[in-house]
Amino acid sequence: MRGLWKYISPFAPDQSGAAAVLYGLGGLVVVCDAGGCAGNICGFDEPRWFTGAPSAAFSAGLRDMDAILGRDDRLVDKLCAAAAQIAAPFAAIIGTPVPAVIATDYQALRRLAEKRLSLPVVTIETKGTERYDTGASMAYEGLCRRFARKELARQRGRLNVLGALPLDTGCTEYTFLQEFLRHRGWQDVRIFGTHGLTDYETAGAAEKNLVLAPAGLAAARYLEEAFGTPYVVAYPVLPKVEKLPHDVTGKRILIVHQQVLANEVRRHLKGADVTVATWFLLQADLAQDGDCHLQEEDDFIQLADNDRFDIIIGDEFLRRALPHFHGTFIDLPHFAVSGRCCAYD
Repeated sequence: MRGLWKYISPFAPDQSGAAAVLYGLGGLVVVCDAGGCAGNICGFDEPRWFTGAPSAAFSAGLRDMDAILGRDDRLVDKLCAAAAQIAAPFAAIIGTPVPAVIATDYQALRRLAEKRLSLPVVTIETKGTERYDTGASMAYEGLCRRFARKELARQRGRLNVLGALPLDTGCTEYTFLQEFLRHRGWQDVRIFGTHGLTDYETAGAAEKNLVLAPAGLAAARYLEEAFGTPYVVAYPVLPKVEKLPHDVTGKRILIVHQQVLANEVRRHLKGADVTVATWFLLQADLAQDGDCHLQEEDDFIQLADNDRFDIIIGDEFLRRALPHFHGTFIDLPHFAVSGRCCAYD
């Protein structure tokens, strides 16, 4: 039955991806909901809440009639009350299913909030019905369009890194990645989300942008268009993967993850027949023949619950949907799928 998921739990939604991009930027972040969506973001989809890293995120706490009647003034009142207690350089409003259903006018809401707050306000028009990377993509691009200054000179040796979110990478700090890139000749490595809003304000000064996940591509393309900054799509440091055979020549292998990481794993599997599948953003220019986008749980079962593949590489959480797969399943955690983190060297 289409739409019925019996084995795999729901993935992190778009509002969680948007919140992940905004995490740690110092802004006043409001999830435009009655409380449930913000609870999911804080309790399940953002591991940095448990590391002690500070962030200011609130639920709008919309009452039924406030939401139905579109009482934007109530939301702005709450924003002003929060801004009076927290010094923030900007505010952000993240959409959820409720404002999507009642067709909230986000541009009008933004203008009203900016007038009252005297702060720049970013609205991320997520609907709560898409995958996390759709929301993350909207947030990355929205922040770059709003805050990137155009009068800055290019800085040789500066590299911006887009797409480094726990939902994609499975880790909460990126010292290992910074060190790796510095050893490759980049003197100033800016992993967006780790230096506050400054990285977005000075985004146009980079010599190059590195995109770790499809969620960062829209922003990288905007920065190329606006500033002429070239970008490269790569995943330079792979997480630890155990039990991967040394010789995979002739093996049929399926990799299920976000597209950029999956492509990098494929690059290391010399001589194998490798297919990449994902429920998330699949960029045609990054795909190879046979790669596929999954919509339903049944799509995955029809693709992999048989002996078509010798090896499947993906989150162990997906294994439960494949009772008839007799090959080797190699665990590659994906936080947006199972809430499990990865280990890196």
